[in-house]
Amino acid sequence: MAPASNDRASDALVRDPNGGLDRLREIMRRLRDPATGCPWDIEQTFATIAPYTLEEAHEVADAIDRAAWDELPGELGDLLLQVVFHTQMAEEAGLFGFDDVARAISDKMLARHPHVFGEESRDKSAEQQTRDWERIKAAERGPARVLDGVALGLPALTRAVKLQKRAARVGFDWPTTDEVLDKLREEMAELVEARTTLTEVEVAEEMGDLLFVMANLARHMGIDPEAALRGANAKFTRRFGKIEDWLAEAGKTPDQSDLTEMDALWNRARAEDKLKKA
Repeated sequence: MAPASNDRASDALVRDPNGGLDRLREIMRRLRDPATGCPWDIEQTFATIAPYTLEEAHEVADAIDRAAWDELPGELGDLLLQVVFHTQMAEEAGLFGFDDVARAISDKMLARHPHVFGEESRDKSAEQQTRDWERIKAAERGPARVLDGVALGLPALTRAVKLQKRAARVGFDWPTTDEVLDKLREEMAELVEARTTLTEVEVAEEMGDLLFVMANLARHMGIDPEAALRGANAKFTRRFGKIEDWLAEAGKTPDQSDLTEMDALWNRARAEDKLKKA
């Protein structure tokens, strides 16, 4: 039996390298088809896909941090797939469609850029535009508590900074970095004391307080703590990789070494990094 005309059209579209967004949406529709789709894709829900959405966003950020421009199109494609996946599930449930998503963000961009699409002057600094953006967002939310609307799903350090920024807008903030450093010393002392006097749960709470102040310190210093920690993770990975390489040259693995030897190799890796920066 010959395939129906709509099946032929679908096959042609999914195999068209120039099909663009329509091609991707049709691929997702086919993957979710209850009769002929992929069992894994069919059984997914908003809740099960959400962690992948966060992961793909982080991979985009990682590619940008590494200036891996050849990887970025693929990472952005993975992130776009998440939008298409969520939207396909919403269409199946009769909640909303892709056009609703595009309309919502387009309307938002127009409303939040009156200096481009409206009558306001463009003669303002980037800082002033940021303040205007936050003011417009607040007006869109309507009457609300200061910290409402900061997404729970954000990475914890990023969410800490956003909460602190919200509080700072109403004057709840240390006036200078020096006060934050004083608070940092206080929280460190409390954590040290907690190790021997408090329960495991209470020690974890003290650690959380310390990390929250660290995020505050980063904000006061104009540093993105997530980016800073990603950089530290990358540096640790790179240096530990060198330790493994040097041990392998000696016919050993890390578990056949000891802390003294690996620490000496770590210092060697640090020294090499410093020479490259010099």
